[in-house]
Amino acid sequence: MDTGDFDRSIAHGESALNYLKTYYTPAYPRNYELWYTYCVGFNKSLNEAINRLLKRNGRVSPAEALKLYDEFLSPTRLTDRVEEVGGMVSNEIDQITEMLTGALKTTGAYGNSLDGAREALGTAGDRQTIAAIARELALATKEMYENNQKLEARLLDSKAQISELKDSLEAIRYESLTDQLTGISNRKHFDQSLTRAIQEAEMSGRPMSLLLGDIDHFKSFNDLHGHQTGDQVLRLVGQTLKNNVKGRDLPARYGGEEFGVILPETPLQAAVQLAENIRKAIKAKELVKRSTGESLGRITMSFGAALFRPGELSEDLIHRADQCLYAAKRAGRDRVLTETDDQTEALSEVA
Repeated sequence: MDTGDFDRSIAHGESALNYLKTYYTPAYPRNYELWYTYCVGFNKSLNEAINRLLKRNGRVSPAEALKLYDEFLSPTRLTDRVEEVGGMVSNEIDQITEMLTGALKTTGAYGNSLDGAREALGTAGDRQTIAAIARELALATKEMYENNQKLEARLLDSKAQISELKDSLEAIRYESLTDQLTGISNRKHFDQSLTRAIQEAEMSGRPMSLLLGDIDHFKSFNDLHGHQTGDQVLRLVGQTLKNNVKGRDLPARYGGEEFGVILPETPLQAAVQLAENIRKAIKAKELVKRSTGESLGRITMSFGAALFRPGELSEDLIHRADQCLYAAKRAGRDRVLTETDDQTEALSEVA
């Protein structure tokens, strides 16, 4: 039985409890979630806010913890923003509707003016009467033209505002699907995309592969050099993944120091080659501490690769890729393994 997820979650949980004890924070679920998220490093903005408080005050008070939770983790935060933008869209549509209703009334009045002018011209017997009718018609036409100009300008303005609101909604959607620290997809987007990729593979019959990768000895690196330097490493890995994938491939931060790459229409051997490229690219980069210029050496990653089997669920595919990943860990790290590798089979038998 693979205990990787269990061991990591327990380690993060113990660290979160230590923070609760250190700062005398009540162990309410929201406070535990706050410190657990901090320890895992999922939320870049949250970590930066906590680090600023620790640097300034040396602690995070219970009141500050509540404020941080409401600002960065409350499940209603994104919902509130969506509702706010949605309300603005609704208000803009109401104004446009009211404006169009007024325009229709103006058009109707202009139509009545034309009908009246036509009837008056039919009975007009002298030039003065005809000239008066023409002046009234000219004034009505001018008013109609000016109203149309205002309507056109207002519609153009509304179009621009709705476009901005649409961009705001898209930004909120992007934020909800993006890991703030690394800039690649988060676990939510990974899960949704993997389900869709499996459905497409089932329908098309084309191959689909999954990579799971884990930074070797990351916890020790984090403990030695600190969370901020650890964050730099996570960003480096995220950027390397992004630079090496193409097309519909989707890199994501799966959890903590673990990453996933969904590879539609990709056979296993091509997935292994991609993982090798990523592994070598990461290993080739020397880490330097920004504040001091000190060399921190190099990091390595281990990868597991699995090919989708028709009929299986996403959790089955993830489990097989995860087994390959931890076989790579047990085999010495800094390598890519699949279920077809002798090392994987041998280590699975031992486990």
